[in-house]
Amino acid sequence: MDTPLPAETVVLPQRGWQVDPQHALIAGIVCWLGFGLMTWLVHSGRIVTLDEAGLRLFRHGGDLSLIGSAGVAEAVRDVTALGGTFLRTIATIAAFVALFFLRLRREAVLMVVTILTGLAVELAIKDLVGRPRPYLVPHLVEAGGMSFPSGHSFNSALGFIAIALAFATCSVRRRVRWTLIGAAGILSMLVASSRVALGVHYPSDVIAGWLGGAGWAFLAEALFYRPAKALADAVPDGL
Repeated sequence: MDTPLPAETVVLPQRGWQVDPQHALIAGIVCWLGFGLMTWLVHSGRIVTLDEAGLRLFRHGGDLSLIGSAGVAEAVRDVTALGGTFLRTIATIAAFVALFFLRLRREAVLMVVTILTGLAVELAIKDLVGRPRPYLVPHLVEAGGMSFPSGHSFNSALGFIAIALAFATCSVRRRVRWTLIGAAGILSMLVASSRVALGVHYPSDVIAGWLGGAGWAFLAEALFYRPAKALADAVPDGL
């Protein structure tokens, strides 16, 4: 006769930390001040020379081809894909499911609200500014729509940092939290720089995009924390 297996016990993590709303608000404001500065520089035409130099930085002087082998170009395309709609959506859904499984509903709701509202902000700014894409160097990927701010840069910073902030609540150790948030910031910066290397954005587009996305991730932590908590508390415990 088979011996029954012992019942499996899953120990879920407890919230060990919460973002200080004041600190998040300050970080968000600082990022958006930087975004405002970049917008003014673009609107006034004071950054044209630096933008053109930045686009040429990754290219050979003659035919303006990307510096490096074919493998380098493929790697840059792989990095930029991390900030694309498809992979960002998969990452967001996976993070949402994991947070719900860990019973961190407040963090799950706040993360989704942050990403969706940030996407709306980014699209509105693109239409408002209406900057065309650069054609100083050949494009190495297809890209449509307006150029400022860079959608890949904005939404990768927004999404990766929002996910990192959500999972950082599981740790009481500051080093772990900073590692998560720092890794999200670095990864989104790599996505941003890849857009310039591929020739589809000016450097000012990606700098502004990263600042705007990171800024919105922090602002949302401060502004939407209580509404997200109320919405999460309204979900029945059985779900």
